[in-house]
Amino acid sequence: MLNPVSPSAGAGSISTVNKEAAARPADSMDEARKAAASSREGQRAQLGAQIMQASLDVSITSGNNSLALLYRSAIDSINEQLAPELGPNAIQNAMGQDNSPEGTAGRILSMSTGFYEAYAAQRPNDDPEDVLRDFVDVIRGGFEKGYNEAAQILQGLGVMGEGSFVAEEIGKTFQLVQQGYDDFLENKLADLQQTKDAAAVADDA
Repeated sequence: MLNPVSPSAGAGSISTVNKEAAARPADSMDEARKAAASSREGQRAQLGAQIMQASLDVSITSGNNSLALLYRSAIDSINEQLAPELGPNAIQNAMGQDNSPEGTAGRILSMSTGFYEAYAAQRPNDDPEDVLRDFVDVIRGGFEKGYNEAAQILQGLGVMGEGSFVAEEIGKTFQLVQQGYDDFLENKLADLQQTKDAAAVADDA
């Protein structure tokens, strides 16, 4: 369900915490593994506590569970991808909200796709369809980079075993965001086609 995770060169602070997470003491790893292995009913609360402790150890201040970490990592990476066109920190991080897969995916999608108009405004003379496709590629690439970085940290904590609660949750989030980007692209392409058709009718009149 999960995409292969590969290290990202020059990932900045997230890469730093990856290294620190991998070097955490064995007893902390054991605690994280116990949290992941417990009953599904108690996993969410236990995982939240483990990730919060891990955040103190590796200077992650993004939230108290795996999806909060995924959200922060994804948004940071999308910000990085958008920076050349829109400047640093184009998307403000907003934590402490609904950290379900649906809630996390919804915020990532709304906050990243919301910058389409500003991105397009930087390329007024380019073909609108090319601009749209480039924009989706940029934010999708940023999301995937952030996802991989978050997954690496969670793997270091020992909570990403096949079939684990954490793997299922962030895997579902990954699929929801990817589908959301596909839907966004499809809808915007349809809008562009309608605009072209309307212009053609006007020219013929």
